[in-house]
Amino acid sequence: MLDPSRETFCDGLVDTGAGGLVLPTAWKERLGSLQTVRIDALETADRRMVRGEVCRPVRVEIEGFDPVLTEVTFLDLAEPNGGYEALIGYIVLEQSRAAVDVVRHQLVKLRHADLKRLAA
Repeated sequence: MLDPSRETFCDGLVDTGAGGLVLPTAWKERLGSLQTVRIDALETADRRMVRGEVCRPVRVEIEGFDPVLTEVTFLDLAEPNGGYEALIGYIVLEQSRAAVDVVRHQLVKLRHADLKRLAA
């Protein structure tokens, strides 16, 4: 069961080349008791191989978009000077019906879900 008292707010970096939601392991405890689904081997942008703990369910709400239930991957990350931020991949964007406007550098709300890929 999701515990609303475990809500946390953070900045996020949108990366359409990434799959899901990635958070630092340092935040895991503050989100409460999550079910670990698996431990994944992951390749980072700089080609390093790391292990991430995939947990669910988490409720994710990108400001201005509908909330979704999804899974999160926790990684051991070095804390940058400005603090941690979430990495938001294309799966969470699609679930939230958000698209990247590359001209304005912002997220825009999709009017409808795209099912064309399911036709094959």
